Amino acid sequence: MMEEEEFEFAEDLEAILHLTPEVQLAIEQVFPSQDPLDRADFNAVEYINTLFPTEQSLANIDDVVNKIRLKIRRLDDNIRTVVRGQTNVGQDGRQALEEAQIAIQQLFGKIKDIKDKAEKSEQMVKEITRDIKQLDHAKRHLTTSITTLNHLHMLAGGVDSLEAMTRKRQYGEVANLLQGVVNVLEHFHKYMGIPQIRQLSERVKAAQSELGTQILADFEEAFPSQGSKRPGGPSNVLRDACLVANVLDPRIKQEIIKKFIRQHLSEYLVLFQENQDVAWLDKIDRRYAWIKRQLVDYEEKYGRMFPEEWCMTERIAVEFCHITRVELAKVMRTRAKEIEVKLLLFAIQRTTNFEGLLAKRFTGCTLTDAPGQKRPESPLDPTNPFLEDEAGEDVGTEKDEDLAKPRKPKAPDNPFHGIVSKCFEPHLYVYIESQDKNLGELIDRFVADFRAQGPPKAGTEEGGAVLPSCADLFVYYKRCMVQCSQLSTGEPMIALTTIFQKFLREYAWKILSGNLPKSSSNSGGLTISSLLKEKEGSEAAKFTIDELCLICSILSTAEYCLATTQQLEEKLKEKVDKVLVERINLTGEMDTFSTVISNSIQLLVQDLDAACDPALTAMSKMPWQSVEHVGDQSPYVTSIIMHIKQNVPIIRDNLASTRKYFTQFCIKFTNSFIPKFINHLFRCKPISMVGAEQLLLDTHSLKTVLLDLPSIGSQVLRKAPASYTKIVVKGMTRAEMILKVVMAPHEPPVVFVDNYIKLLADGNPETFQKILDMKGLKRSEQSSMLELFRQRLPTPPSGADGGPSLSFSAPTPEQESSRIRKLEKLIKKRL
Repeated sequence: MMEEEEFEFAEDLEAILHLTPEVQLAIEQVFPSQDPLDRADFNAVEYINTLFPTEQSLANIDDVVNKIRLKIRRLDDNIRTVVRGQTNVGQDGRQALEEAQIAIQQLFGKIKDIKDKAEKSEQMVKEITRDIKQLDHAKRHLTTSITTLNHLHMLAGGVDSLEAMTRKRQYGEVANLLQGVVNVLEHFHKYMGIPQIRQLSERVKAAQSELGTQILADFEEAFPSQGSKRPGGPSNVLRDACLVANVLDPRIKQEIIKKFIRQHLSEYLVLFQENQDVAWLDKIDRRYAWIKRQLVDYEEKYGRMFPEEWCMTERIAVEFCHITRVELAKVMRTRAKEIEVKLLLFAIQRTTNFEGLLAKRFTGCTLTDAPGQKRPESPLDPTNPFLEDEAGEDVGTEKDEDLAKPRKPKAPDNPFHGIVSKCFEPHLYVYIESQDKNLGELIDRFVADFRAQGPPKAGTEEGGAVLPSCADLFVYYKRCMVQCSQLSTGEPMIALTTIFQKFLREYAWKILSGNLPKSSSNSGGLTISSLLKEKEGSEAAKFTIDELCLICSILSTAEYCLATTQQLEEKLKEKVDKVLVERINLTGEMDTFSTVISNSIQLLVQDLDAACDPALTAMSKMPWQSVEHVGDQSPYVTSIIMHIKQNVPIIRDNLASTRKYFTQFCIKFTNSFIPKFINHLFRCKPISMVGAEQLLLDTHSLKTVLLDLPSIGSQVLRKAPASYTKIVVKGMTRAEMILKVVMAPHEPPVVFVDNYIKLLADGNPETFQKILDMKGLKRSEQSSMLELFRQRLPTPPSGADGGPSLSFSAPTPEQESSRIRKLEKLIKKRL
């Protein structure tokens, strides 16, 4: 029974001591311990096995049991002490709780007392301020009433005074009083329901209406529409009347201004009627002289009568401009057949000068349709005639030496531009037709001068330089553009652009393309034997030195025209109205000059290429099979180098200002010469081993010359462009590889075919056939070689083009034969 009770007690104790993982973790954090007995997953069996791992360790079992009993005894003592210490904890806790409840009750009572006192204080403050608020409202209402009564008194008195002063025409006092009455009346807008206030408001309106009618009558009497002006100066009454008009309805002010200006300009309409001699364009100066005198007269007599903010002087000038524009339009429409270019330009120049004078004198504040702001001029290259600042310059006095001057700051925009000169726009067709005729005569003069003076001579400053006629043409273009833009920025500018396009094309055809030397198919009557004689024969070139200079000069001129035409297009787009910008397009003309440049370069390439043709022909006809030893470079190489040294320095010196086109010439010549050299190389058959070595030496010499082509014969050594060097190396390396294949033994055939594929990377059977012909193999041997070649060709990747050209890695020195390496050493030694 005791054992069962102990077992049940152990189970109950285990159930009681079973803690959750969170509690267990908290205990471990508060009381960290490394003792296995303190672990939650304590296992007695494992613990005993740890104490006694072997049978021999059981010898000290008594010591272990004593230690455990001592530990149990100490633990019991600790538990007993803790339990005894907690005997009075519950009683102390209840006592503390009761004390806290009593303190809370006392605090609540104090808070309630404070709240009651605060409510009483608030009620007391409300009772005190109630009377203050009433007094404040009363004061505000009383102040408003007093102010309103004062305003009413002022309004009533002011209306009475206004009516009395109006009858007496005391405009000086009325001006100040009326403004005050109007300001006071604004305070009574919310009281218009009151009959007396409404009556005062109607009296004010009536007074204003009477003042307006009376002032207009006074001005009509002082400045009648019919008859002469009053001889005396302006009265103070009218000056004060203008001050009153500032306060009245703006229509009164406008009516005064309109009547005065109409009366002031009535004489002008009589003097310059359409049927008068002074009304025609040749006497247009008299119109502007008349208005200048009138403005001076106005300033002396009436300058102080009108307020300064009315800008009466400017208004008179603007109305004069409007009338003048209409009158000039009528007279030009009636006598359109009598308009000549010089007369039209004279009238336009005088008119634009007058508009400029107005811009200096007035601000343009009275203009209703002010011209839009123009875009600022963009800086261009200083060698171009379109760089100069047009503002303030007389376009008829420009000179070529002024082109290099720095730009002047642009003058401010003229708000009066076109206010009169707009009337000339419908008649600008006369100017456009004149420019068409003048440009045609200018082109004909350029052609005649070129024929009379002849082409630029070599060794002179003109050789290879831009033709002077080109600068003259664009300077004339600039003058026309500036003149036309001052007259109109609309359709006349489009018409002028069409004229520009026409004569740009004519200049390109008649002056540039028409004077290019004609190339002939004849090689100049030279024989192979004459080429093989290494003598200086300038007759070997098709073109003379002067002709080469002419071609370079035309190329430079076309390049200048191309750049300047592009800038001309930009300038025209700046001058023309925005809605017409899309119609300005000089792309076709720029393409024409690009074609001239391309044709010039092609002529230079053909000339040098043709000079080298006889030497290449001589190379292909030499008996390469009978060459017995390798010597210096062959005569045909010397001939080619001679022609290169004759032509290239001349071309380079004459194209110094257009370096990029000289580079294009070198690239095009190389692209033409190297394929032709390789084709003639294939014609050299059969070739012996020594002959192939000699050809390889010649090829290396040509390669060296071609690499130095851009700077050949020059004292200044300049590195050739990378793009050009790449073309030369690629082309001439192919020629060297062809010769190396020819030099390689064709036995065994498999090695020969593989060597060919690695060196040339060319899968075309025709090229392989040419190599076999150069080696002098028989047809039977060639057939077997071709069959083996087709079998040894690598299979192209899927999706690739089935072309004959393949891509392989370049051969390494170890893959070449010993004889080829020996030949390369020989070439280096000779060079």
